[in-house]
This record gives sequence, C-alpha cells and structure tokens, in this order.
Amino acid sequence: MPLDFTAIDFETANSSSASACAVGLVRVRDGEVVDKTGWLIRPPAGHDVFFELNTRIHGIRAEDVVHAPTWTQQLGALTAFAGDDVLVAHNAGFDMSVIKRACDATGDECPPYRYACSLQVARKVYQLDSYRLPFVAAEAGFPDFAHHNATADALACAHVMIDAARRLGSDDVDALVDAAGVRVSQILIAAAPAVSFA
Repeated sequence: MPLDFTAIDFETANSSSASACAVGLVRVRDGEVVDKTGWLIRPPAGHDVFFELNTRIHGIRAEDVVHAPTWTQQLGALTAFAGDDVLVAHNAGFDMSVIKRACDATGDECPPYRYACSLQVARKVYQLDSYRLPFVAAEAGFPDFAHHNATADALACAHVMIDAARRLGSDDVDALVDAAGVRVSQILIAAAPAVSFA
C-alpha cells in the first residue's frame, strides 16, 4: 500500500472547537504532495464570535467570513477532497473535534474519518526541545511556512508525515504509525438510540 493520506488543519474563531473559520487540505499520494486547497468558513451560529486572541493568532476576522460558505455548505467540498483517505493533523484530536463539534452544532452527519496524529508520530521519531509544528516541520526539512495559515499548516503536517515515513522505512500510514508506536484512531459517531413503540 502506498503512503496516501490527506493532511488537514482548522483555524477557529474562538475557544469552541465548533467555531471553524478556515480549513486547509493537502493530498499526498505515494509519499508526494499532489494537491492542496483551503478556504474560509463562516462558523456555525452560536459559535461565530471571533475572540481577539484567536484573530491575533491567525489574522482572520468576523468580516472576512461574512460571505464565506457555512460549515454545512462547505462540508461536501471537504469530504470530496479527502475522499476515503486517512486524515492526518498535528494534534489531530483538536482537528477531529472541530469536525465532530461543528457537525453537532449544525446537525450535519459527521463523517467517521480514520485519522493519525503527526504530533504523536513526531514525539516518537524526533528528539526535539519543542514539538510545536514549526519546530517539527523544520526537522522534517520544511522550515519556512506561514504558521496558522490553515493550508500552510496542513502542508507542513504532510511533510512531517512523509519525512517520518522515510526515516522509519514505512510505505503506508498504518505501517508508519505502527512503526512509531502510535495508532490510527477514528472519529466516534454516537449511534442513535433505539426507539421502541412496543
């Protein structure tokens, strides 16, 4: 199996993980970046206040997303780009919680993606003082990128996984996480309760 995956990164408007305001996506095939994209998102109602702290980090303001697609409107484009790939993110638990919580907030069906975390992989593969994405990406040979730009962060994450796979001699995501001693997880979707009218 080849090293195929989609790297993903979200930026959020505030401390709610449902407040997605930007997404970046990078497609990797056979260990090479073959496509990338990203766009702004209008966060779900009730999660759409922009905190100054968040704006200071990523530079996105409320007025920037007024005409952006809503979470519901953009979800099809996100899933079309990612397809059936394993998603990879740096601190993946956060990015997967964005997908889950934003879908919860909008009533959209949450795609049950399998995912791997480049932060967990990096902690096993590299010896660094910090495992923040800029330091890890630099170790992976991708030193200069616009940190907190969602597409740039997804691209950096992709390069980390590609480099880790090369160092570990792994040719697919499952082999990579196994060699690193971590695991591929899955977004858990709660089953609807059974209803009985008996």
